[in-house]
Amino acid sequence: MACALVVGTAALAQATWPERPVRVVVPFPASGATDLIARVVTQRVAQDLGQQLVVDNKPGAGGTIGSAEAAKAAPDGYTVLFTTSSTHAISPHLMPRLSYDAAKDFTPVAHVADAPSVLLVTPSLPVKTVADLIAYARANPGKLNYATSGNGTIVHLNSAAFSAQAGVEMTHVPYKGTALAIPDLVAGQVHVLFDSLPTGMPHVAGGKVRALGVTSEKRSALAPELPTLAESGLPGFASVTWFGVYLPAGAPPALVDRVHQAFTKAVLSPEVKASLAKLGVDPAEPGTPAKFAAMVKADSARWAAVIRQRNIKVE
Repeated sequence: MACALVVGTAALAQATWPERPVRVVVPFPASGATDLIARVVTQRVAQDLGQQLVVDNKPGAGGTIGSAEAAKAAPDGYTVLFTTSSTHAISPHLMPRLSYDAAKDFTPVAHVADAPSVLLVTPSLPVKTVADLIAYARANPGKLNYATSGNGTIVHLNSAAFSAQAGVEMTHVPYKGTALAIPDLVAGQVHVLFDSLPTGMPHVAGGKVRALGVTSEKRSALAPELPTLAESGLPGFASVTWFGVYLPAGAPPALVDRVHQAFTKAVLSPEVKASLAKLGVDPAEPGTPAKFAAMVKADSARWAAVIRQRNIKVE
């Protein structure tokens, strides 16, 4: 009888979640991409649930500090981690001494959105397509420079994956952010850059740089005229920065389902879709926590292979 009472009380608590404000840990700085997306989505979740969701920015070490803190919280639904590819699919392969296990210390809840990148080249380069770029790079091995936002970033990994699949060699020039690389790309000091669509396309519109394609599986609504890299001679190439929601490990299935439904409902609302489009991200298609977990596992394995093959290290 006592056991049944405990189980019944737990089920009731999950069914009535949330009964108090929910802390949403964003392991990146305020006003960054992950923070902006989290605030758009959680504002709608709060509106639908009639309960406050408080975004708590805990930046540092590429998102790993805030993620580690969220992993240690009670799995009761009142601490949610809103994070991205870097903390769960990339950092585990670059930072072997992480204070959390991305696979074991969290419960996957919901895939929220994806952000594709755009392949940009300096206008002085005599290429108009991805195929042109590959042919030019093969004919001029080592003469092209590619800019990134630093070692181990998604920009670096996209460039490394592109080079590996295309069979080309280019020289890596890291910057402290892609915004700092744009002037050199315009001037022809560097030749190639994988940038986010929202920050890269204004330079394309201004004629300062040339866009060749996008990294997503499908063409982006933000730039439907641009082919995907898979369409352009790199079959199967697909890379996005994904955004998703986790609970600490041990969260009860009924609670996971409740949180999943809340975030999925918010992402599917027309208002949130429109706001995400302005930020340059595509809302994730409806799925399940298990499907989200499988996607992250595959993404993690892909980046692990790229990091190992290209000997990428974070100093």
